[in-house]
Amino acid sequence: MKIVPKCRLSGLSLRSSGLQGDIPEWISTQTNLSFLDLSMNQLHGPFPQWLAEFHFLSDLFVSHNKLSGSLPTALFRSSPLSILALSHNNFSGELPKNIGDAKSLIILMLDGNNFSGPIPQSISQMSGLELLDLSRNRLSGNIFPVFDPQMNLWYADFSSNQFSGEVPTTFPPNIKTLALGGNKFSGALPLNLKKLKNLERLELQDNNISGELPNSLLQISHLQVLNLRNNSLQGSIPKTLSNLQNLQILDLSSNNLTGEIPIEFVNNLTGMIEAPSNPTSQTLGFANVIAFSSKFFSTEFAINELIVNWKKSKQGLSSQNIDMYFLLDLSNNQLSNEIPASLGALKALKMLNLSYNKLSGKIPSHLSDLQNVEGLDLSHNKLSGPIPTAFTKLQQLTTLDVSNNKLIGRIPVGSQMNTMVDPNFYANNSGLCGFQIHVPCPEDVPPAPKLQDHDNKEEPWILQQAMGIGYLVGFLLTIEIIFLAGYFNPSPPSNGRLRHRHHPHRLIRQRI
Repeated sequence: MKIVPKCRLSGLSLRSSGLQGDIPEWISTQTNLSFLDLSMNQLHGPFPQWLAEFHFLSDLFVSHNKLSGSLPTALFRSSPLSILALSHNNFSGELPKNIGDAKSLIILMLDGNNFSGPIPQSISQMSGLELLDLSRNRLSGNIFPVFDPQMNLWYADFSSNQFSGEVPTTFPPNIKTLALGGNKFSGALPLNLKKLKNLERLELQDNNISGELPNSLLQISHLQVLNLRNNSLQGSIPKTLSNLQNLQILDLSSNNLTGEIPIEFVNNLTGMIEAPSNPTSQTLGFANVIAFSSKFFSTEFAINELIVNWKKSKQGLSSQNIDMYFLLDLSNNQLSNEIPASLGALKALKMLNLSYNKLSGKIPSHLSDLQNVEGLDLSHNKLSGPIPTAFTKLQQLTTLDVSNNKLIGRIPVGSQMNTMVDPNFYANNSGLCGFQIHVPCPEDVPPAPKLQDHDNKEEPWILQQAMGIGYLVGFLLTIEIIFLAGYFNPSPPSNGRLRHRHHPHRLIRQRI
């Protein structure tokens, strides 16, 4: 049945309505629509040309469907279009070169599709653009658009594509979140990154970036999240990294960093030293879910989470609650020498990962001052000595991994340590003992009973004499028993001989 409404709608929301097939054609009669939400359905087929030509459409949400094909160029000629959310569909092909004609666009979300080719240069002409998400596509190229410095763009996500070349810095200075992870960027970190002085979240993980950490990076004083995981960075960790006072999440894991963890590293990291007493969702200036409301309708759409290694697995941290997370990950490098006791001052940390390095010496007892730590990974190093008994003070600890070291002694008992009973987290430490790994400690094993040792050493002689007498007595008793049983009685003689022996006096008389 074909639906042809007689009314003229200005707004329509069919979000999560179980729609299937093509976008309903009857909507084409509602040419006065300014708000349309068809997200979270099972719609498929191409983007209809008639929808692209709606002249009054301001806010269009068609995310989380199965639409395919390329985007019509007419879509970006709609002068009032301010929000376009087409995330998580199957759109493909190159982005229209006239995408920059939609100068009224404030939010453009095309993530989670199969778009390919370069980013059109005209996108830099969207003077009103504030949020841009092109992540999780197949976009490529090594030349980025040069965005107008006067733009209000504060969120840009280009992660999980196939971009290459040097790390781009052609973004407005007011940008707060820049996500470039999961691409093929290479070379050293550019010195002019420092011009993005308002950056709060910089994600460059999973690229081919090399060279050392530049001091210019440390001039971005507002940084709260710095993710450089899984690159080819070399050299040592700069002591001046502690100048990033607002840093909450620092991930330098899976690089080729060498040298020691600088003692001065934590001096000014106040963002990791003191957790906010009343955390809010406004620390990074944005939420994980953006709510939108108009005169008659309201809707919401999500922006990407921050992916980190959290408690032995990759997890997404909600941007809405980013101020609740404090993480320091230096794992999978070539760091050496001792663990600085000063790391214990980072009381806000919830996760500390120093695994897969060449750290040596004892585990500092000051790490027990990490009162909020939930995960502590010191595995695959060269640490020696005992596990500090003060670890029983870590009331929030849920994961402790000290495997593959040279630790000895009893595993601490009490509080959360009594719950750390996975033997794999203590493996390959031949000197550890405790109920957690079902290995008794030497002091818990009762001594074996010992024979008394007399000074005169006469006991062995007495035992030998007693044993000899015992054998003799036993032998005689055996003979006596056998004799009494009749085994040694002589056989009776014949009758004649018996008479002769019983009358010896008769023989004597005859001789006389």
